[in-house]
Amino acid sequence: MSESWEAIEEAAAFLRDKGAAPRALVILGTGLGGLSGRFDETESIPYGEVPHFPESTAPGHAGQLVLARRGDQQVLLMEGRFHCYEGYSMEEVTRPIRVARALGAEALILTSAVGGMDPRYRLGEICVVEDHINMMGTSPLVGPNDDRFGPRFPDMSEPYDPALRDVAERLAREAGFRLPRAVHVSVLGPQLETRAEYRMLRQLGADTVGMSTVPEAIVAVHAGMRVCALAVVTDLGLPDALEAIDVEKIIAVANAAAPQLETLVLGLLEHV
Repeated sequence: MSESWEAIEEAAAFLRDKGAAPRALVILGTGLGGLSGRFDETESIPYGEVPHFPESTAPGHAGQLVLARRGDQQVLLMEGRFHCYEGYSMEEVTRPIRVARALGAEALILTSAVGGMDPRYRLGEICVVEDHINMMGTSPLVGPNDDRFGPRFPDMSEPYDPALRDVAERLAREAGFRLPRAVHVSVLGPQLETRAEYRMLRQLGADTVGMSTVPEAIVAVHAGMRVCALAVVTDLGLPDALEAIDVEKIIAVANAAAPQLETLVLGLLEHV
């Protein structure tokens, strides 16, 4: 791990001067950036203004941090994330998690747009991640370990907090919609999967596939944070009925799922 403690502290100090003291970090994925409107008080900060933060280049990502408040709770929102396929290192992709932890955040709520490989999933359905498979070819923890960030060998037997998952499932039941559990696999991208790759990933035990979530979850666990990941099925990776991917359609499906996703995220934040 080559991440610099000094870089994290510099970014945290910049945000601390703006009053940042979040209890949780929420990462909003493709087409899912409208959550900030549900908070009482917000301040937006473009990523380019935060020391050592990359720029977000992915479609559907606004590329800004939002200091948000709901009641007496402050939350840090990322409207858009960073990906390795944009050319960023694992350290750059996961840097915001370490910065949020340095500011006092105790939990990470991840959202993302994913391909659904379980034939029982419906387009636009939200899944709660219960486990993952890392197929990105590396880890954000590779290299010398700085014990100030976390232990050399973090335990990954339960990377996604069972109590937060139970809360999400209860919230979905009360709101009247399904929230199936998923094993998520993260791949490098940016190309989408071939029919053969979908078959392979499904045989490995994955239900959803995407190009994020796993690196952020690993770093959060390394830092001692509780993690909950919510994945919106924006396309179906069924190899025998595969359709060409339309990015605009993916963003539209993600936008349509936003009300249910907001119900889950806001409810989860009450339990952090």
